[in-house]
Amino acid sequence: MHRLVAKIEASLPTMDEPVKMYVAGGTAVHYYTSYRVSEDVDATFSKRLLLPNEVEIAWKAEDGKPRLLYLDKQYNDTFALMHEHYAVDSIPCAELNTGKRKIVVHFLSPVDLVVSKLSRYESVDQEDIRALAASRLVDASSVRTRAEEALGGYVGNQTRIRNSINLACKLIDEVQHGKGSKKKPR
Repeated sequence: MHRLVAKIEASLPTMDEPVKMYVAGGTAVHYYTSYRVSEDVDATFSKRLLLPNEVEIAWKAEDGKPRLLYLDKQYNDTFALMHEHYAVDSIPCAELNTGKRKIVVHFLSPVDLVVSKLSRYESVDQEDIRALAASRLVDASSVRTRAEEALGGYVGNQTRIRNSINLACKLIDEVQHGKGSKKKPR
């Protein structure tokens, strides 16, 4: 991640204040839980940026296999359920923000990360939520409250998203309190 951020910074001019980068998705889940490795970085920025065509870094994993990490330039937080204060409540990444930086990396808080996964709520999102719950970084009550607050800014039929909120809270309770399924993250 450090090399990817450095590559973005190299494309930017000198600035008075750094740009904030808000990381969501699997990369943020990995930051908090080390659960899974994501090949893409889902992120938004505090300013509009003109980025190079390819923002990617090749590297070798611990198993010796080649890997690629790239900035998903198609990521768009307007299609996700996002709390209006997700940026304010994001967590700065101390290890990536040392020295004078053009980019200051923040990760969505664990609760906002779960909320951001509720719009799609596919199997990978459920596994990410399971990993955050197993690490005791979220609880069902906080997720429900934050998601319901976020619904005020959500346009569209809320039936499906409300169902996702209920299912995610049930999943979190199952993981943390042993109710129902005991499936663990892979």
